[in-house]
Amino acid sequence: MAPRWTCGIGDCDAAFDDVESAIVHQTNEHQRHECKVCGTIVPDGYFAIRHAFDEHTRAEFVRAYDADSAAVRRREEIKGDIESEADLQRVVEELDRGV
Repeated sequence: MAPRWTCGIGDCDAAFDDVESAIVHQTNEHQRHECKVCGTIVPDGYFAIRHAFDEHTRAEFVRAYDADSAAVRRREEIKGDIESEADLQRVVEELDRGV
């Protein structure tokens, strides 16, 4: 069976069997992202998407990133897919251990 989760940052095509490993990879292996709305530095990938949509309005995201509604919907889908499956406590524990 092929891995279900891919990194998706830039041209990185690292693949993982579980979403938690993908998030840990994004956090540890890629440069941080500076939010164009508020300047906060966050890990790229899931955590950047989560920050954008939990901390800012969709309109702020669209303006700051010159995005359209399709880009917003795609990121909301990614966030929803991850949050419906991920054990985020496991992610935090792995990151704390330096995995």
